[in-house]
Amino acid sequence: MTVRPPRNFTSFNLTETGLGILEYELISERASTLGRHGVSVEAALAAIAAGEAKELETIEQERLVDKAAQAVWAFFIHREVCGLRNGRDVIQRYGIPGKVLARLGASPRHGSD
Repeated sequence: MTVRPPRNFTSFNLTETGLGILEYELISERASTLGRHGVSVEAALAAIAAGEAKELETIEQERLVDKAAQAVWAFFIHREVCGLRNGRDVIQRYGIPGKVLARLGASPRHGSD
């Protein structure tokens, strides 16, 4: 993914200095990591759908929901680090179910509670 540095840096001709190059690399890494988090969310949500189609046991389904909640939580945190604060568009775009949203930030359950 190619990312251009913000315009406010180019007006000071920082693109050719060490600071401009470092900022460019940081922005590129943030974008790449954000993309990887998005892929993780998609995979976790697909696993839930596949589990529902296979009619997995409740405990196995709960583990898939916990895993998806962790992936979504990490994605939301990284989006905030990047300055993207509105999560409603992500919830709609990925179709994140309420049962996953209800567990955001919670520790996964262990055992057969």
